[in-house]
Amino acid sequence: MAVAGEGAHAADEARALAEAGATGDFARNLQAQEKRLQNERSYYPAMFRAAYARYPRIPAGTLEALAYSQSRWHQLRPDRNGESPHSDMPRAWGVMGLYAGEGFADQVGEAAALLGVSSEQVKQNPSTNILAAAVLLDRELRGTGRDDEALAQALQRYAGFGKGSGAVDDYARASFAFDVLLGADRGVDDNGIRVPERAVQWERAFPADMLVRLNAPMVRLDLDRDVVETDAFAIDPRSEQLVARSPDGADAGLVAKSGNASLATVDFPGALWVASPNYNSRSGTAVREVAIHTMQGSYAGSISWFKNPSSQVSAHYLIRSSDGQVTQMVRESQRAWHVGSHNSHSIGIEHEGYISNPDWYTSAMYNKSAAITRQSCARYAGIVCTRAMKSYTSSKLSDTTYDIIGHQNLTDNSHTDPGKYWNWSKYYSLINPTSSTTTILDSFESSVGHFVTSPTYSGSTTGISTASTAARNCSIRHNGSCSLQVRLVDNTSSSASWAVRLLSGSGNPGSNTGLSRNGRIGFWAFAAGSGVSVAVGIDDSDGTERSVSRALPANTWTYVEWKLSDSAQWNAWAGGANGAITASTVKLDAIWLYHANTSYTVNTYIDNVQLIN
Repeated sequence: MAVAGEGAHAADEARALAEAGATGDFARNLQAQEKRLQNERSYYPAMFRAAYARYPRIPAGTLEALAYSQSRWHQLRPDRNGESPHSDMPRAWGVMGLYAGEGFADQVGEAAALLGVSSEQVKQNPSTNILAAAVLLDRELRGTGRDDEALAQALQRYAGFGKGSGAVDDYARASFAFDVLLGADRGVDDNGIRVPERAVQWERAFPADMLVRLNAPMVRLDLDRDVVETDAFAIDPRSEQLVARSPDGADAGLVAKSGNASLATVDFPGALWVASPNYNSRSGTAVREVAIHTMQGSYAGSISWFKNPSSQVSAHYLIRSSDGQVTQMVRESQRAWHVGSHNSHSIGIEHEGYISNPDWYTSAMYNKSAAITRQSCARYAGIVCTRAMKSYTSSKLSDTTYDIIGHQNLTDNSHTDPGKYWNWSKYYSLINPTSSTTTILDSFESSVGHFVTSPTYSGSTTGISTASTAARNCSIRHNGSCSLQVRLVDNTSSSASWAVRLLSGSGNPGSNTGLSRNGRIGFWAFAAGSGVSVAVGIDDSDGTERSVSRALPANTWTYVEWKLSDSAQWNAWAGGANGAITASTVKLDAIWLYHANTSYTVNTYIDNVQLIN
């Protein structure tokens, strides 16, 4: 490829600046889209109620969780959402994300026949689309039990892809069912989406080895009644997840299990390995580019599609929205098929979701994607992290100027991903950490960020009811427009003092932002009442350390912080913790909230979780 001259570089920069100005401020665009989505979502609860009334066999909350998993409660219109056709994935339709063939099952046509309506009505009408998903799921539930094992199996049959019997198909279908059940297990209350929380019996829903591969949360397990620890599996005391034991059976050697391949066979540590047949040799071409994609589909569906030889597409990495789980499908040494003429010199990272809906781009996803890209910068001389895009533009850009670039910006490509809601400024800061004074980890301006779990999710939490919630609130905040409201409701059957572990990163340490031990972790807090204390938990290399607590005065914003390198501020809590943070890089596990047992509801607000160097 010819190397562009300085004039071409200047033209690229000028186009980027002009388009950034034309599209306006990123945050303003984001807020406008959120308002549109909230208005759209206000109509769906009544439609879900009507579907449950017609198909009472479906467990309450399942349809809402299914819609959240497939579309984030947004009416998918591939023909009208400002998105060019994405040839890499079969298109999904409506708020329930139903497939209409194109390589996957024709869910639209099957449901239309069962309901006695047209396929176009299923695609275009949200109420009919919800009924269509309900009739298909009801069909799979007939003659089954009413427990999570039956529901998980029904969801796998419903999925619409991976009809084969191989390990990859099994994993793709299980991943789909897992994502739906995860939404039900932890609940969702954000930006107009309301999925009621209920405890999923994960040990019933999937075999133990599949739970490990799915990175499923185990914090709901009743260990007094269900024996889940065996010679092969145990509960990690830090993440409270099921993990595979090391070969010698020692608890100290707990390792993640990735199916048929060991962790040593993946290029990015911690990724799962699921092989795609769609690749060939780079023929000696040096890697010098990272291409950022949006799947225009689900994580599970993309895994199924990329393993299909007929699809003729693949990527090196796929990232799940909910918790940042990574699946690698092509070795970095090989040429994946994702960006046409750029394939020979590119690493492809696919992100779950749709470009028309910013809710898919979670902090967990950004963090894991940035970690892959930082590794690429360290591994390949041709990729420099400071040569990444910093703002959105739809223009074609020279890859001699940008090493980390959007699919839409590459020559010889007609795609429109990752789109205008991909936060390039945030991504640039994640792949180029600096020694600046303050790094905001969670601002709660556009989402709940890392804190996607409810206050009652962790098995370490005591004293509060499952009615407790954590959600964005835009009426009380310290900075910006919104904060995180943690609403604590007393568990009337318990007299225990409240100790609430508000988990970050879905309870998965790998989904959290790395923190330098030289820094101070802190946040602003507002307690609508007296008697509240707060602390933080930090995942160290030898366990989880918990900080000393800080008392909050009532009805005022207070900044609290802890110095990571000061052992006097930390106590041992879980695993092999020793009361001191000794690793050079650690991760935020949780914010802790404490209060004496009381019968009234306590509201606490958190804003600008930050690291100060």
